[in-house]
Amino acid sequence: MCLESQRLDEQINSLLSQISCFPEGKLICAKDRNHTYKWYRSDGHQSVYIPKKERKLAEQLAVKRYLSLQLQDLENEKRAIDFYLRHHNPSKAEEMLNTKSEYQTLLSSHFKPKSEQISEWVNSDFESNPKFPEQKNHKTSSGVLVRSKSETLIERALFVNKVPFRYECALQIGSVTIYPDFTIMHPVTGEVFYWEHFGMMDNSRYARNAGEKIQLYLTHGIIPTINLITTYETLKQPLSYKEVEKIVFENFLN
Repeated sequence: MCLESQRLDEQINSLLSQISCFPEGKLICAKDRNHTYKWYRSDGHQSVYIPKKERKLAEQLAVKRYLSLQLQDLENEKRAIDFYLRHHNPSKAEEMLNTKSEYQTLLSSHFKPKSEQISEWVNSDFESNPKFPEQKNHKTSSGVLVRSKSETLIERALFVNKVPFRYECALQIGSVTIYPDFTIMHPVTGEVFYWEHFGMMDNSRYARNAGEKIQLYLTHGIIPTINLITTYETLKQPLSYKEVEKIVFENFLN
């Protein structure tokens, strides 16, 4: 089962559990001759009038209807994904590289399967940020030392989902060498992404420097939402693991 299908199953089960706690029946709102709305509870066969003094019951049935429509949307999405998975064929190009044949022999000196390319990238040495090593005092799931608690959240989400990454790997942009917080290789396509976390956006000087860094990326074709991921936080609005996990899922596991 793919991760998206599993996520939908969890949301569907959660909604079913919530809906089961509401009163029986379905809410119907209908206008009378005076263009005043009246509420009715229907069991599918007959409708019973709900007096205004029982507004709470009408509200509960309205919430139940809203959740039921959400459930319907999720079930439709789940059916669409299941249909796609049943009829989806793996990449013919990747199959050609991965299947033992004369074609694979002829291609071997020119191309490598993505999995092999990614494995080599993960295991290769790289130049890391030499500045202020004493600030790297937060140990992560993979054993990498990072500079902040928020970076441990990002590292954990990447590591547990087996998304290949490098922490503070050198990147040459024009005449400048910078060290993105995370350099990430897509686990399927092999595309490279960068993730910068800006953790003190309530500090005006820090926020200004963050803007200049993003502008540097833009100038050299590294674009937010395309191949650059950016996250932000302030003292009052810290980064959450739920937010990080959602970003990892949408960009690398979907």
